[in-house]
Amino acid sequence: MIEREEMPYDVVIVGGGPAGLSTAIRLKQLDPELQVCVLEKGSEVGAHILSGATFDPKALDELLPEWREMDCPMAEVAVTDSWHWHLTKKKKFSIPHLIQPKFMGNHGNYTGSLGNLCRWLAEQAEALEVEIFPGFPAAEILYDEAGAVIGVQTGDMGVDREGEPKGDFQPGMNLLGKYTVFCEGARGHLTKRLKAKYDLEANCQPQVYGLGMKELWDIDPAKHVAGRVIHTQGWPLSENDAWGGGFLYHQANGQVSLGFVAALDYKNPYIYPFEEFQRWKQHPEIKAILEGGKRVAYGARVINEGGWQSVPQLAFPGGVLAGCSAGFVNVPRIKGSHTAMKSGMLAAESIAAAIKGERAQDTLQDYDEAVRSSWIADELKLVQNAEPMVAKWGGELGTLLAGADMWLRTLFGFGIAKPMKHHTDASALQRADLYKPIDYPKPDGVISFDRLTSVSYSFTNHEEEQPCHLKLKDPAIPTTVNLPVYAGPEARYCPAGVYEFVDTDGSGMKLQINAQNCVHCKTCDIKDPTQNIEWVTPEGGGGPNYPNM
Repeated sequence: MIEREEMPYDVVIVGGGPAGLSTAIRLKQLDPELQVCVLEKGSEVGAHILSGATFDPKALDELLPEWREMDCPMAEVAVTDSWHWHLTKKKKFSIPHLIQPKFMGNHGNYTGSLGNLCRWLAEQAEALEVEIFPGFPAAEILYDEAGAVIGVQTGDMGVDREGEPKGDFQPGMNLLGKYTVFCEGARGHLTKRLKAKYDLEANCQPQVYGLGMKELWDIDPAKHVAGRVIHTQGWPLSENDAWGGGFLYHQANGQVSLGFVAALDYKNPYIYPFEEFQRWKQHPEIKAILEGGKRVAYGARVINEGGWQSVPQLAFPGGVLAGCSAGFVNVPRIKGSHTAMKSGMLAAESIAAAIKGERAQDTLQDYDEAVRSSWIADELKLVQNAEPMVAKWGGELGTLLAGADMWLRTLFGFGIAKPMKHHTDASALQRADLYKPIDYPKPDGVISFDRLTSVSYSFTNHEEEQPCHLKLKDPAIPTTVNLPVYAGPEARYCPAGVYEFVDTDGSGMKLQINAQNCVHCKTCDIKDPTQNIEWVTPEGGGGPNYPNM
């Protein structure tokens, strides 16, 4: 048995994103004497944060009302104008704002780096004496004899590929808390375990996801319009009976943040989300903005798209889910940071009251109730059928039906359909023999790029001498099932080139896992049709190191 150091706190927070940091700040605002720590798996706060982002300041206004006068980087660029385009292969058609509900607008919002916002929030938390530990991922959940969560264990460091301690071995620590808040982001690996242990999804629909890929570009100053935000839908995914959309935001310092989200419920196993993103950039309207510019960063991360009907039970003995661990993204608005922050604040209020009442390790049912009676619920209920309608009826008809449903809910409090159901993204994939391979164009190296070159712009790094953090439940399945039945989708759905089928010695195809490339997007954990891949946390600090993303 390994001897481990134990560090007791009042509250342990897993994840240094918007939800986790908002939880920490609010706890200290309510009771400065509380001992609070935040664990962040990235090398620094913000290193693993990836978002567009067009930011709704509603929650930040509640948390830190003077944030605009506090050198917050998100205050640099307010949204000045907003466009929504439906794309065909060569043309665009603007969708008028007048036909969209008012809440779909971006008036009063800001565009900037969510990673930099988190770095700033970390500074505010540390000023309140919150202890933040970057590079220390939570690897295991700790329970008491009654089955309540009592904290987490950080990952061991200095372990070789076979799991044996090396000369620089450092055992993980046990961080113990009266309550533990899980804010891991979408598809958190500990959150998956909690959902299974406590059956947290017994009364909700399964979560579904989109894969978001993003690049940061320095563009020609003559083309830059600070505060302009553009969203697109339609082409190129419409050509392959799939759906999603793109975004292009003019941010500070002459840069644009652009990206593409592919819904992961696609059926055709030959769809290659990364290549769809590269095709999208070649659209005449997008290419015209990028020509003469230079790409400076790349990254990818999944996004919760299940909406209100996929929100699980939020509280369990000793802990709660907050932020994207729970799934509060408003899909039509492409926004979730404000709802994530609000959920963290509500968690903090419930926890502070419980500790003041000398409670610990019980189920904070009042937190679950507070979320379901908050403006988070009000907002998400208005759009709860948007994703499933597009998923069921396609980009064009589905968008019209979703718009009608949102208008009815906004004006009259009911939609054209009851809350619709979801199916998992893994179950949507169909056999390869039902489809033809897709011939994607080669990258030009100017506007479009290959995957491995792109990964180098994520500044990803992992300690090579460590166990692979991408676990196969059955090592035979990739070649006995996935390759012959689904044409090896692992080689295409990963936006970082982690998986490839190779025949190195003439004995037949084998799945090679290039874990060093992993950008922690979690797509493989979600889309694998046999659910044979499990993502677990690698050694501390490993993964992408996103600058200004």
